[in-house]
Amino acid sequence: MRWSWQVAVVAGIPVRVHATFALLLVWIFGAHLAAGEGIPQAATGVGLILAIFACVVLHELGHALTARRYGVRTRDITLLPIGGVARLERIPERPSQEVAVALAGPAVNVVIALGLALALVLGAAPLHLTDAASLRGNFLAELLALNLFLAIFNLIPAFPMDGGRVLRALLATRIEYVRATQIAANVGQGIALLFGLLGLLANPMLLFIALFVFIGAGQEAAAVRMRSAFDGIPVARAMVREFRTLGPEEPVARAAELLLEGSQQDFPIVDDRAGPLGILTRSDLLTALASGDTARVVGEVARRDCGVAHPREMLEGVFQRMEASGCPAMPVVAEDGSVVGMVTLENVGEFAMVQAALGRGRARRPRVA
Repeated sequence: MRWSWQVAVVAGIPVRVHATFALLLVWIFGAHLAAGEGIPQAATGVGLILAIFACVVLHELGHALTARRYGVRTRDITLLPIGGVARLERIPERPSQEVAVALAGPAVNVVIALGLALALVLGAAPLHLTDAASLRGNFLAELLALNLFLAIFNLIPAFPMDGGRVLRALLATRIEYVRATQIAANVGQGIALLFGLLGLLANPMLLFIALFVFIGAGQEAAAVRMRSAFDGIPVARAMVREFRTLGPEEPVARAAELLLEGSQQDFPIVDDRAGPLGILTRSDLLTALASGDTARVVGEVARRDCGVAHPREMLEGVFQRMEASGCPAMPVVAEDGSVVGMVTLENVGEFAMVQAALGRGRARRPRVA
């Protein structure tokens, strides 16, 4: 995710913090000062936010480590002002596995809350959990309440939140997966509209949550529809067959000329003897041009971590690799090592739209009596 920085690696999973998270801390600190509280109280408020986001990291690790049991890797965990996001490489294959992964996060918050409750009851100065007056202003008690809130809030069936994923998995045991996703997304967007209404009337923070849920539900449904369009489709059916390549020693100025000449945005870098070496993406080309060194060779600028695809390979697997690597394009290489095509995210998206349109057309076609 752009504007995020890695701050740690936990269980082999990068943990990143989005830049807007710092704005949340500044806002919390300023809100305490504006309320007439001193710097110690403001610092305690910021500390509580940091503690609850540490619990959010544990929540997301619950998802990630449970997914790992089913062979699903997690690309990273990113902290945002409205919570955390664990990016799984794919959805677990069975609905029961998706339920387990979805419930693992709230379960972590429940375990944390139970641990905090024991600390309050058995601590040096024991407190009664039913005595609201003695708990008011207690750091551990507030952290306990926030963990219970996180567990309950995440179980609301608003896709793509945890409860929404549970709803999708349960529906998928009865109906087709794409249809189950669309229903869960519709429910999630309906709840998001309700959050937005409550945000206008009560808490403005709900407006941000509503926007996140509404957009996230739509994106998830679209991604599932796209993946379903690739089922059983080989790369050869969707690849671009008319394209230009560049040699590793050609200057970036030549790449700029090709960019302006046609609609191609990404260029395979091909050596006559070694074959494909990488991909020069449009963004990397523009960055190189902005540096002013137009004589720099494209072999120094090209990305070499995108890999290659093969004509008979299934499109869904290639698409997942492109998403994982963040590469917008991948050369397609024949058995003799020659580059025979390109797979681009733009072309893959167009192929999915065509497949969806053909499917709708077949569904509407009347039967002949």
